[in-house]
Amino acid sequence: MDKKYEALFTPWKIGNVEIKNRIVQPSMGGTSLFGWLEPCHFDREAAYHILNRAQNNVGLVLPGMQCVRDTMGKRWLHTNKQMFKDLAKWMPEFSATGSKLFVQLAGGFGRSMAINQMMVDMLEKPAFGKVAKPFLDVEYCCASASETPNRWYPSLKSRPMTLDEIHEMVDAFGKTAYLLQQAGVDGVEIHAVHEGYLLDQFTIANWNYRTDEYGGSFENRYRFPVEIVQAIKKQCGDDFPVSLRYSVVSKTKGFGEGAVPGEEFEEFGRDMEESEKAIKYLEEAGYDMFNCDNGTYDAWYWAHPPVYMPQNCNLPEVEHIKNFTTKPVVCAGKMTMDVAAEEIAAGRLDAVGVARQNLVDPEWVNKLMEGREEEIKPCINCHNACFSFSKSKSTPNMQSLDDSLHLARCALNPTTMQHNKYKIVPTKHPKKVAIIGGGIGGMEAALVLHKRGHEPVIFEKSDKLGGMYIYASEMSFKEADKALLKWYERELDKAGIEVRYNMEINAPQTLRREFDEVLVATGAAPKTLPVKGFHKCLTFKQLLLKEVDAGDKIVFFGGGQSSCEAAYEMVLQGKHPMIVEFADDLIVTPGTCLANSSFLRDMLKFKNVPVYLEHTITEIGDGYVMVKPNDGGEAFKLECDSVVSGIGFVPAPIAADDKKVKRIGTCEKWGNLRDVIWSAWDVCMKI
Repeated sequence: MDKKYEALFTPWKIGNVEIKNRIVQPSMGGTSLFGWLEPCHFDREAAYHILNRAQNNVGLVLPGMQCVRDTMGKRWLHTNKQMFKDLAKWMPEFSATGSKLFVQLAGGFGRSMAINQMMVDMLEKPAFGKVAKPFLDVEYCCASASETPNRWYPSLKSRPMTLDEIHEMVDAFGKTAYLLQQAGVDGVEIHAVHEGYLLDQFTIANWNYRTDEYGGSFENRYRFPVEIVQAIKKQCGDDFPVSLRYSVVSKTKGFGEGAVPGEEFEEFGRDMEESEKAIKYLEEAGYDMFNCDNGTYDAWYWAHPPVYMPQNCNLPEVEHIKNFTTKPVVCAGKMTMDVAAEEIAAGRLDAVGVARQNLVDPEWVNKLMEGREEEIKPCINCHNACFSFSKSKSTPNMQSLDDSLHLARCALNPTTMQHNKYKIVPTKHPKKVAIIGGGIGGMEAALVLHKRGHEPVIFEKSDKLGGMYIYASEMSFKEADKALLKWYERELDKAGIEVRYNMEINAPQTLRREFDEVLVATGAAPKTLPVKGFHKCLTFKQLLLKEVDAGDKIVFFGGGQSSCEAAYEMVLQGKHPMIVEFADDLIVTPGTCLANSSFLRDMLKFKNVPVYLEHTITEIGDGYVMVKPNDGGEAFKLECDSVVSGIGFVPAPIAADDKKVKRIGTCEKWGNLRDVIWSAWDVCMKI
């Protein structure tokens, strides 16, 4: 092990519970031991995931957030005794790893509930809502401290919780924690005065307008989380540790408005002055640890930092707040292990929270301990599978129901939370397989085939591997994406997989004499439109690899994620981008997490990038574009140095009518990186 990481592998304590190292896996939705949104039960897939990470030396593991009352089914967890019996039977196997388990308990989402169109219909169509209510009570799920706008559908206002509902929930926390203690769990964590979830909505003055004992004064606003820890300690005793998931500051300007890094703003949520007071108050109430970051759902990119956020983004505030409590403090949020180790060694932090990296590479801790850091498959902070809740201005959550019910999967590792569906099964009939195209899909396919015992050979038309990902990762904030490409190259080399460079294959049948199977992974090509002068458009490849001089004023034709990312990169280069988008918002395609899309929307606004929504380009000339409003208004001219086509891509397979080849990735169907990698597994598992 590199000496700079030694502090990560020293023991520490939460109350009387000793943790063997300083690495904590925070809760991630979808990894809940009692089910995620579906009716409560002991979830075998989540248990497999949690156990596996403990077996791979994560010191403290927290399963996904567990609402004390089912989101679907409406059953209180403490009433399902069989579930706790199943947990008790499993706990000895977990404890044998030497890791510790804290189960995170939650009151719910309140105004942060990511309601989809079906749930909106339940609320707006009384007859439908009445039929669905015994199974899913959306009004109850969205209930909050006060009448506040839902983050995902602002026209919906949360109803205030009744006193009876609050008291019943406090009681449920105590009863559930006691059953967890009896099952052998090492502690619990309360979710949370954090991220704008239900309890946070009570604590923040601008979200809590109550006039009873749960609103108004500081003490009243924090009464709910205080009563919860007191109820748990009463049931379980003072020695049973209770952690609190805690947002130090909210980084929020208003409902639906986050503050981006570097922005000066007036805090709408919890500011540092109140946070210093609150953490002392919560410690005195009985909390034994504070698991910290920043943000709310309105500033979601702080709690779920996408690729664009700086590394260690929450550390300054967490480091500061540690001065105001005697209890252990954990920091999460794109933490790098060298910085975490330095902070821990200096006593400025007690442990580091690492969530998504545990989805990508279950063995990353062991690799770090054994000096095999280069072998760690890096998390690229994409949110393509672990948390792809998405929305635009006029829509609620656009994520598919299947995705909503199966969070915490991983774009880069299909086996995560799907270990029975995606697994390496050695072949009994080894084959020699040609793979045409050396992008991410082709490289992933080669690795899967090799692990199964086949002999893959990659044919790449250029002199390097990576395909579209070469220029997609070129932006300055995509260092992890660059590292991913290097990881693939090292893994291919280590496996001894042959790559034939500078070989463009247009007729797959020419390979059939040498190979038993042929896979096509030739990617996608930019779309075109019948717009006057469209041929003058630059591609993202030309722009990002600087194959041409794009100049200073750059118009992006289309406001999808690729355009917004590239526009942000141009801002960082000191240039002046503009975006023309036909829809009523930027990034309207489902599948882009709100943490990603809201960062780009907020940052482009902060950087004063002109954005023309509900407009289209009707002509591209030399040094200008003509832009026309969708409402029929008069067209106007935008002067520019270049135009970049951001209207999307279409599959670009070779031999499209050849039924004998198998196609993977975007040459079959356009999608994101998750679609590419998962499709490679889907195909290669059947060969």
